[in-house]
Amino acid sequence: MTPAPTAPFDSPEVGRRFAGKVAVITGAAAGIGRATAHRLAAEGATVWCCDLDEAGAQRTGEEVTRRGGQADGRGLDVTDPAAVNEVIAEVLAASGRLDVVANIAGIGGSAHTNEETPERFAAMFAVNAGGPFNLVQAALPSLLDSRGNVVNMASITGMQGQAYCAAYCASKHAVVGLTKALALEYGRQGVRFNAVCPGGVNTGILAGFMPPEGASSSLVARAFLDRELQEPESVAAMVAYVASDEASYVNGAVLSIDGGTTAG
Repeated sequence: MTPAPTAPFDSPEVGRRFAGKVAVITGAAAGIGRATAHRLAAEGATVWCCDLDEAGAQRTGEEVTRRGGQADGRGLDVTDPAAVNEVIAEVLAASGRLDVVANIAGIGGSAHTNEETPERFAAMFAVNAGGPFNLVQAALPSLLDSRGNVVNMASITGMQGQAYCAAYCASKHAVVGLTKALALEYGRQGVRFNAVCPGGVNTGILAGFMPPEGASSSLVARAFLDRELQEPESVAAMVAYVASDEASYVNGAVLSIDGGTTAG
């Protein structure tokens, strides 16, 4: 796991684009979600760190607080609509508003498609696409009030195919479709929806993407350029821009951050 940042949030290069705003971040126990919690808090947001790993979510909240930010951590199963509604209600009761939802919780894995299990296929959809849907349904009334926005974490596999990742790829295409549909439905009411699509990121989820036995190395290589993986903070910076008022005209966008992998 990437070490927690230790510098305080008062360095002159840190902006304050989220001063007075409240953000809910799923998948905040580690990786991109954790980095996003630190980034938004550094820019003034009160962040609610949510994750199925409750201890990890609380640890992220404590890290943010030690650096001078405002944060809290909660356990959350994003596939459980009742649990999602409860957390959103708690956020509103404590903070009085909600401005940003960053749907970053996700699971993945690779397999020969003829060996993929129906259970794992369904689980990827439940977490990767169903989770964002549940958060949006619960948060939408508050986002309409605040004219807030949602950032959904998709993937370059939501923009193109990837061998041995049919279930994950299909679930991330669903995230992109969900994002575009919501952007059209609610954009004129002042709520923005965008999808961020990373390429390779140095996070724990990569362990699940080891090519299956007998996989074609040439097919696997097509998914990556020959370069180092990016760190979670790189993606968090993109999320922060998209969620900020600087991106007020960015709606329904599918934004790759992949070192050029999808360029051609």
